[in-house]
Amino acid sequence: MSKNILHMITPLKHMSPFDVNMAADAGYDVLATYQGVTQEEVRGLVQDAIFSRSPSDAVRTGIFFAGKNAIAALDMLKAAEESFVPPFVVNLFADPAGSFTTAAGMVACTEKLLKDRFKTDLKGKRVVIYGGTGVVAFSAAVIAALEGASVVITGYDGTKRVTSISQDMKARFGVDVEPADGSSPEANFAAADGADIIFSAGPAGVQILNEEQIRNVKSLLVAADVNAVPPPGIAGVDVMANGEPIPGTEKAISLGALAIGNVKYQAQHLLFKKMISTDKPLVLDFRHAFEEARAFIKG
Repeated sequence: MSKNILHMITPLKHMSPFDVNMAADAGYDVLATYQGVTQEEVRGLVQDAIFSRSPSDAVRTGIFFAGKNAIAALDMLKAAEESFVPPFVVNLFADPAGSFTTAAGMVACTEKLLKDRFKTDLKGKRVVIYGGTGVVAFSAAVIAALEGASVVITGYDGTKRVTSISQDMKARFGVDVEPADGSSPEANFAAADGADIIFSAGPAGVQILNEEQIRNVKSLLVAADVNAVPPPGIAGVDVMANGEPIPGTEKAISLGALAIGNVKYQAQHLLFKKMISTDKPLVLDFRHAFEEARAFIKG
């Protein structure tokens, strides 16, 4: 039987050891990494991969896109798909900086907490996401919006960049996401007004909402924080939290980085395994990661 080969592509100087380990543990026989790759170089790499094996071996070949930019990874994914010459087609998977699977884990865990604790779901909920210029926020915003939430992304440097990002989300996925100012503690608190759900995806070790501020978001149901470096992005959210009350709030519960991380790990592992076992070439992004995270949580 032909070997399972994964080509791992990143625009950065190094391929993430985390991703390499994940792919190896999922069962790939051969891993090849490519660093410093530009979007213009993707076509040549993909066609080298597809034409070197027979069409019958297509599903034994995968290409993984890493990096630290959601839009760049999606563009590379699209460029790769457009490079196919059927029946020469292989598996594709994008997860830059683990952000797609992290976002999927965060939203899936939040969805479960909403169902278990409040007998509700994401539809119609106001979701405020801090760290709106980052990779996790991009994916979480689109996933939540596709599930019917009213989503806000904040920009630590004002609204210019998050406005551009929200426009990109609309163009790619047809979702409406509201940009908001997150350039000061006062602006961050103002953005949280009326939030049912808060996702903290800002820089590690930076507190975005303090104890007094979070206590005064009276509508809050769930606050989730993907960062494990103290202090928490949202005061009162412990890294181990998976539904614990947030001190001083009326009803809000918390979701911490390690609880999210466990589901993220499983989603990425399952997607790598799916590429190995599939009979039909796949193209995978954060939407598929969300499906896997949901399925894993449900057991």
